[in-house]
Amino acid sequence: MSVELSGLSTTEVVGKIRSGEISSEELVRACLDRIEKRESTIHAWTFLDPKLAIVQAQQCDTSEARSPLHGVPVGIKDQFDTADMPTAYGSPIYEGHQPGADAGSVARLREAGAVILGKTKLTEFALYHPTDTTNPLDPARSPGGSSSGSAAAVADFMVPVATGTQTVGSIIRPASYCGIFGYKPTFGSISRSGVLPLCASLDHVGLFARTVEDLELFTKVITGTHPHHPSMRTAQPTDFDLRHPDDLERPRIAFVKTPQWPELDVSIRTRLEKAAAQLGEDGAEVHEISLPGKFGGLVEAQNTILEVELSCALSYEFENYPDRLSDLLYGVIEQGRSVGMDKYFEARKLAAECRWESSALFRDHDVLLAPSVRGEAPVGLGSTGDPLFCQMWTLLGLPCVSLPGIQGPGGLPLGAQIIGPMHKDGLALSVAGWASRRLCRLP
Repeated sequence: MSVELSGLSTTEVVGKIRSGEISSEELVRACLDRIEKRESTIHAWTFLDPKLAIVQAQQCDTSEARSPLHGVPVGIKDQFDTADMPTAYGSPIYEGHQPGADAGSVARLREAGAVILGKTKLTEFALYHPTDTTNPLDPARSPGGSSSGSAAAVADFMVPVATGTQTVGSIIRPASYCGIFGYKPTFGSISRSGVLPLCASLDHVGLFARTVEDLELFTKVITGTHPHHPSMRTAQPTDFDLRHPDDLERPRIAFVKTPQWPELDVSIRTRLEKAAAQLGEDGAEVHEISLPGKFGGLVEAQNTILEVELSCALSYEFENYPDRLSDLLYGVIEQGRSVGMDKYFEARKLAAECRWESSALFRDHDVLLAPSVRGEAPVGLGSTGDPLFCQMWTLLGLPCVSLPGIQGPGGLPLGAQIIGPMHKDGLALSVAGWASRRLCRLP
């Protein structure tokens, strides 16, 4: 019973809690039971206090509901400050660190009556050096990173939703490897207050869930249901180019292979092409398009901006605790300090130009369909995988949703993502939901 209950989506448990069929305490205990059985294999959590979680649930059960999320448990990536739980940012430098206040998004969740179940593991300072979290679909493989624990906890039915961040590919990549939905919103549309800053030009706050509806529900709460937030669906379409997200009888999808397409294995390319064809057979208008030539320089530009801004953000740790940084992170910071400012400003200039020109990609299409990872999750925990296919879209700041439903040659999930126009997150989420329901039928 506990596994079945912890495996329900948020939208399912909301109805059960409202009707009195289950209590928040029953749901939280089911999640804790699942964690107890699986955590020794998955290693998704860096902090968990079952007594504190149950107390929160009991308070929800004896108080008036404040939102649809009242009594629903959520996992918080350990990059988000929490006033009642330690926050170490994946680094031994901050072991035992106790913030004085919640991150803005965590405060929103508490205000809505959600139960903060615990803190999920991440890579060192949410970058490349991996943690010990494993992939629930195959514990011998990586779950991706940096939001390793959040993706694994949701995929393993430990919690229905968890927060994440993306500076390179830290939401879309682990969601792809674990076969769930990950949502990286339009840049700046979810508050980064109280989330460890790494790269001011690239940091995004997002979410993991097993359904698109859950992503939408949690986003509305985290943003305070702001009427102009890009994830909100408008009541009526304003014109043909800004179609209503529910008008999905024939979504217009542009299949974009990107300049990095040759980096994929031939078997992976074939499966992504088959997925695009399947969506066309199921009613979508699917056309393959090419990106403007200058977009080929975006990956290098993203690397440059990341290295420079990261070296500034972590300068204190670099100068005062060099022996407590991994060799990998130390090298990235050192590289960032050596980059000339002319190169940095050229990268910023190219990003701005391509961001402006990206609007033309959606002139005749609702969304883009593109790869998100090189292939199936890599074997071993020495790496969280290559973020290559996420870098361009993170730099452009466009909303992205990982797309479950495509299987690789080993039977594990393959990466694809739906990319929407700037500030049209609701459309991207809707098309991702529409597409995933059809791709799940692929052999």
